Amino acid sequence: MAPSTKLPKDFIWGFATASFQIEGSVDVDGRGKSIWDDFLKLPGKSLDGKNGDVASDSYRLWKEDIALLASYGVRSYRFSLAWSRIIPLGGRNDPVNPKGIEFYSKFIDELLAHGIIPFATLYHWDLPQGLQDRYGGWLNKEEITLDYQNYARVCFEAFGDRVKHWLTINEPWCCAVLGHGRGVFAPGRSSDRNRSPEGDSSTEPWIVAHNIILAHAKAVKVYREQFKPTQNGLIGITLNGDWAMPYDDSPENIDAAQHALDFAIGWYADPVYLGFYPPYMREVLGDRMPDFTPEEWSIVKGSSDFYGMNTYTTNLCRAGGDDEFQGLVDYTFTRPDGSQLGNQAQSAWLQDYPDGFRALLNYLWKRYKLPIYVTENGFSVKNESDVNADEAVKDFDRVHYFQGTTKALLDAINVDGVDIRAYFPWSFLDNLEWADGYTTRFGVTYVDFETQKRYPKDSARFLIKWFKEREDPETAAKWDAKATKTVPPVFGDRTNLANGAASSKAASKLGSEAALPPTRWGVRTTFMKFLAALLAFIR
Repeated sequence: MAPSTKLPKDFIWGFATASFQIEGSVDVDGRGKSIWDDFLKLPGKSLDGKNGDVASDSYRLWKEDIALLASYGVRSYRFSLAWSRIIPLGGRNDPVNPKGIEFYSKFIDELLAHGIIPFATLYHWDLPQGLQDRYGGWLNKEEITLDYQNYARVCFEAFGDRVKHWLTINEPWCCAVLGHGRGVFAPGRSSDRNRSPEGDSSTEPWIVAHNIILAHAKAVKVYREQFKPTQNGLIGITLNGDWAMPYDDSPENIDAAQHALDFAIGWYADPVYLGFYPPYMREVLGDRMPDFTPEEWSIVKGSSDFYGMNTYTTNLCRAGGDDEFQGLVDYTFTRPDGSQLGNQAQSAWLQDYPDGFRALLNYLWKRYKLPIYVTENGFSVKNESDVNADEAVKDFDRVHYFQGTTKALLDAINVDGVDIRAYFPWSFLDNLEWADGYTTRFGVTYVDFETQKRYPKDSARFLIKWFKEREDPETAAKWDAKATKTVPPVFGDRTNLANGAASSKAASKLGSEAALPPTRWGVRTTFMKFLAALLAFIR
């Protein structure tokens, strides 16, 4: 019998973002500074010298953005809460900001009014600067675990009656390695004194990761004991990690691929789901690898209701590398015959290889045996920031990427039997791509950062059509019935896609303002758009 071409009942799909990358309005309504605010204003910390003061302006344009999501027909939206907008100084004895609570409460209500499930991330890298200054942030186990528990409790109390899907921490690997090992992310600590005035790359990443895992587990304990009995939600952590494939079939390279997975994924997933750190990590790190007490292990093991998965690419792995953060494994995209694994993205670390996505889904399901929520997956198109909106919306390479990953997703579910409950492509909007500034775009919606105008890309068209065609009809009807507000579909006729790419007629409409929900931008915006176009023509 041929496998089903439909998604499972109650499958969730939507798009994902993070607060600091899209909100802007960093000094509005009582928000305190995060560690990223001043970090990106230091010389050389972002590729284009820009920061998050405005970003995609979503704090101001939140209603328009939700209307656009609704017009896309999404079932869910993964967003993050800004800790320093809710508790400006961050600590358990610091005041809660009523304006921050009010903003996110209205935001959640508006999502629900459109029938969109709120999928909330508590922490997406934007630690309050007050906690970094006060005691070193994630380096201080005793203080940060208490303050994070308090912050989580405030959020559960304020929003948990409506939010039923929680993510505690997004990609702790990045906080540990990029923030405290390589020093390229806030707070910018490393042993390289040309890059960082402070830090020890040989010890701090392992300490930070350890403390993040414990903080996550203690927040989950608070939720399960104090809130879940009445709120009935799910809670878990979401981990980055890409598929690791042996460079060839030699035993040492087969081992290298597993070692890469141990350091990229097992570092966090093994403690949370299995109750131990990978033995290979202890072999490499020795006494630099922290350990939990028996009481802490009892809290850590089993502290996620599902597997939250952020993944983008596949690495070919060779033994003999010298990078501890990669498990002493050398990564490459070049096969032994000299060919490339896939299409190259703007991001140097990313190539398009959907077979690796399917393989990783199978690996995680077999190893950890919990339902998988794919909370990020996406592609940055080469030189997308160097072209105008009319060209950028024709994002063929991103469409090609999603053609591959959606097929892999469906095959993993219906052929391989992997229990996958959700898929959130990254990202809903072009945004501040951390240390890349605005030079790298992952959005399925183009953002003109001069005018803050939004233009749906071909990739948005593809994904909307793909999910609508494969959604379980009963599930679709149930969710449609929950909406109390309606917005016309942004693309109207959804039959104008051939083989996953927009027809020339449809593509010509992508930049049209008529295709978008009504906006409130006025004469100044129109003038700025004209001026930007004139300057581009002169250049």
